[in-house]
Amino acid sequence: MTPAASPFPLEPTAAQAQAAIQDEFSFFGDWSERYQYLIDLGRKLPAFPEQWKTEEHRLHGCQSMVWIVPSGDANRLDFAAVSDSAIVSGLIFLALRVYSGRSAREILDTSPDYIADVGLARHLSPTRSNGLAALLAYIRETAQRAS
Repeated sequence: MTPAASPFPLEPTAAQAQAAIQDEFSFFGDWSERYQYLIDLGRKLPAFPEQWKTEEHRLHGCQSMVWIVPSGDANRLDFAAVSDSAIVSGLIFLALRVYSGRSAREILDTSPDYIADVGLARHLSPTRSNGLAALLAYIRETAQRAS
């Protein structure tokens, strides 16, 4: 299985992706605008084949339905993912922007600072925070296995 043409990485490094996310979120004055931006980002996720929406690819730990499919090796890991929730899809987009298309080493060396930097840690419900933590743990574990 190989994900469809991925737009990621958008920036040359994970650190630059996190800086770009921080810059983009700083344009919005309140959290209703930031949630709308997350929803808009989620709509930009690449198409995810229906046949990949199986229990094998389901990410557990999320209240929403989330499916994720990794591909690649230690030199470059790509992730295709989707959710049935608009806001969670936006959170997926941000995580893939930082981590997809990177080497296993860069993934393991990059902590998800953007979450605190843009205030997501304070403004997500506990179930969304748990789901985001599960997504980031899955990406990290995949990188660990590949390295």
